[in-house]
Amino acid sequence: MNFNLNFNDIAENYLFAEVADRVAKYTKTHPDKKIIKLGIGDVTLPLVPSVIKALHEGVEDMSKSQTFKGYGPYEGYDFLRENILAYYNKMGVNLALDEIFVSDGAKSDLGNILDIFSKDNVVLVPDPVYPVYVDTNIMAGRKIIFANATEKNGFLPMPDYKVHADIIYICSPNNPTGACYNKTQLKEWVDYANKNNAVILYDAAYECFVSDGSLARSIFQIEGAETCAIEFCSFSKMAGFTGTRCGYTVVPKKLVKDGFSANKTWLRRQATKFNGVPYIVQKGASAVFTEEGMKEIKQNLAYYMENAKTIAECMDELGIWYTGGKNSPYIWLKCPKGMGSWQFFDYLLENAQVVGTPGAGFGKNGEGYFRLTAFGSKEATKEAVERIKKLLK
Repeated sequence: MNFNLNFNDIAENYLFAEVADRVAKYTKTHPDKKIIKLGIGDVTLPLVPSVIKALHEGVEDMSKSQTFKGYGPYEGYDFLRENILAYYNKMGVNLALDEIFVSDGAKSDLGNILDIFSKDNVVLVPDPVYPVYVDTNIMAGRKIIFANATEKNGFLPMPDYKVHADIIYICSPNNPTGACYNKTQLKEWVDYANKNNAVILYDAAYECFVSDGSLARSIFQIEGAETCAIEFCSFSKMAGFTGTRCGYTVVPKKLVKDGFSANKTWLRRQATKFNGVPYIVQKGASAVFTEEGMKEIKQNLAYYMENAKTIAECMDELGIWYTGGKNSPYIWLKCPKGMGSWQFFDYLLENAQVVGTPGAGFGKNGEGYFRLTAFGSKEATKEAVERIKKLLK
């Protein structure tokens, strides 16, 4: 027996585990200090009433033999997939029902999708980047190359035709930087992928925060994407399902190479390794797309975006460079006074008791930058901003 030694090549500590460890040590030595956490992108508002009602209905269904559900479809129940289909139609995207696969979250599928691709594929990820993209490919032993995202290009790298990649990760609105590609920029990536016979793994977990019509909410709003892209979405930030777990992945039937269908292969993979999302959870997720559910969801999203605005205005007042805060719940700021990412993390924790996420944890280009999230309560966000202003002025 031998273990997968590729695990030796990933960071020993997951970024957010290191953040939690430092906060725990500080709390132990300063038990009287009130800490405000604006680091991990976890929501704080409860599930909306429409979702709670549907979850209870799901529980009731499971209590009666006439409506009890055992194993469900691997790709998800039709009642949820049909609602997702209608949601895409409102964006001007026409999908087939069998192109939609319900999952337990975007993070899982972003890693699991790699099962259908050869280990010989070269992977292109932006730097800085959500750690899962990098770590899951290192675990599989793939070669990874990086597209430099920097302040100079607004943390939105564009294709380089001198570089060949087989698998390309794009997240827009981006985690961690909050930067968003416009439709013209995404068209360049789609054209690059089609020309290079590559696939784009498009993380659209934050599409619900986009209000600017010039920005895409789905890669499939871009002409040609159906032959080169797979899209991953989540109810985590959209509807507060971080603890309930539900998402969906769109695998178009036109994504075919040498007669090999990504859609059919992904269904086969799911049938082998995944037993589906619980019926009760899918009932709750389906309620998100009802008229009342969407109304309630939009109120929650507006709440978080008001927090983002509060943080962004603080950065403006302090004269600190940043991206995000508009069409995104993340604010990616340049550390003041030339501090390093972890240096600023400790400085902010020790002097203002505010927790963010060091940019260095997202890649080498993240060094010197810092991420704050809008997912705290309104009161906590306002207090954190006042503490930051007092400290940095």
